[in-house]
Amino acid sequence: MVIFAAASISAAAYAGDFDISWTRTSMDQSRTGTRIITADNVTEALGKFDGKTYVAPNGRRFKDGTVTASVARLMLDVQPKMAAVKEVIGYCPETMMREAPESALTDLYVDQLMRTAEKLSGEKVDFGVANFGGVRTDLVKGDILLDDILSMFPFKNSVCYLKLYGRDIRALLEQFAGTRRFQIVGGVRCVVRDGRLKSVTIGGKPLEDNKVYGVAAISFVLNGGDDIFAAKNALDLRMYDVMMGDFMVDYIREQTAQGKPIVYQKDGRVVYE
Repeated sequence: MVIFAAASISAAAYAGDFDISWTRTSMDQSRTGTRIITADNVTEALGKFDGKTYVAPNGRRFKDGTVTASVARLMLDVQPKMAAVKEVIGYCPETMMREAPESALTDLYVDQLMRTAEKLSGEKVDFGVANFGGVRTDLVKGDILLDDILSMFPFKNSVCYLKLYGRDIRALLEQFAGTRRFQIVGGVRCVVRDGRLKSVTIGGKPLEDNKVYGVAAISFVLNGGDDIFAAKNALDLRMYDVMMGDFMVDYIREQTAQGKPIVYQKDGRVVYE
């Protein structure tokens, strides 16, 4: 497991000129031996209290009044209320990072969004779009808790189906190509050069400006979320009472029921030359 932490802020920050650097620090359990908590392993993973002394999983003891003991007390006290979201719903054999312009995790997400919109609408879905900022955490190697997915997708944005002309999809992709970070897309292959969209295919064929395509999206990007206006020229728009994290939980449960781990591969849908 890794976390991101601010390593240093220079004195110039106090004069309004910020110079901030960041480091990635591995959490290797070396101090306390704590590990991921599920509904069934609270004591083994988080430790316990012996009177006023916190006993970490690795046996180290921390007296009451220290920061470690205070935080441990809060964490242990809240576990009964957290039990429902600590359910193990799947397993991920390799960490899946959120990486731009494309990653296995974001590809998996938008592909399941397209699958869900197609199922709900009964219509063919050719293209999917979501904002990169809507995926808040990486999927770390190991057991997948319900809490992991709730943390990954904390926003109440619903699944939508739209019909758009190819020219409107092209306009979205051209906008993404000109920004610092391409948004999450599915069903297409885009080649970007010097901040411009060089080529795009959809369903393996060149995008046709005058053709109507089925589109899956989340409600956040319909009218300006992250400066995306997916519904601007929509010929049809349907919104469903299924939130963005719901279909991911369903997918993970389905795979787990079939004895399958959660694995995915990026496919080159966004290429920068």
